[in-house]
Amino acid sequence: MNRIHQKLQEDKKLLSIYFTAGYPSLNDTVQIIQDLERNGVDMIEIGLPFSDPLADGPTIQDSSTAALKNGMTTEKLFEQLARIRETVSIPLIVMGYFNPMLQYGVEAFCKKCSEIGIDGIIMPDLPLDVYQSDFEATFKKYGLLNVFLITPQTSEERIHQIDEASDGFIYMVSSASVTGSKSGFGNEQTDYFERIATMNLKNPQIVGFGIKDAETFQQATKTAKGAIIGSAFIKYLTSNGIESISDFVKTIR
Repeated sequence: MNRIHQKLQEDKKLLSIYFTAGYPSLNDTVQIIQDLERNGVDMIEIGLPFSDPLADGPTIQDSSTAALKNGMTTEKLFEQLARIRETVSIPLIVMGYFNPMLQYGVEAFCKKCSEIGIDGIIMPDLPLDVYQSDFEATFKKYGLLNVFLITPQTSEERIHQIDEASDGFIYMVSSASVTGSKSGFGNEQTDYFERIATMNLKNPQIVGFGIKDAETFQQATKTAKGAIIGSAFIKYLTSNGIESISDFVKTIR
């Protein structure tokens, strides 16, 4: 069974953390993953830095730029993660953009992810229909879950299409803006969370964008299975270094 499926069966609200591979320093990737698991994080999204990250706000954009300057590449990330399953057991998801995956070769990318123990992939710019027609068979061949995103503007028809195509969880974007741009959740977001909950989708939802502390984590997970923190974690790393990961996790739950 895929580790994501196993984790989703646990009777708890899941905390997922996103960070940019190769940031703050090129070789911090493995230690960050190990420290996050050690401090009780349930899943990790490993950001593959890209020069044109359209869905990311300034914090993640800056971390991607720094990581690329540090020398992070797709091949370097795979090298760093080659033995990660010797020390880490929670689900690991690669989040990035389709261009680096295409340049590496989609099948080669999926094969390498499978070999090192990656459980899923999030590609915000890979359209559902293109995935289904051209790449779904390859993802399934290598046991990788493709995680799709929905927003408050996604139609109910489209949400049901995504739910039908998904096998794991749906990444529920809290707003139509880029990452890191919200300071909290208002009525618009909470109404959206409740609306999705009443749709009785077959896949659980994990909320991303705008979660930064215990309050927003609790708001996001009132009706959803879990929440993802990205920009707030990267800001914390920038200010406090990777030695402070345990302190950050304690501020969430």
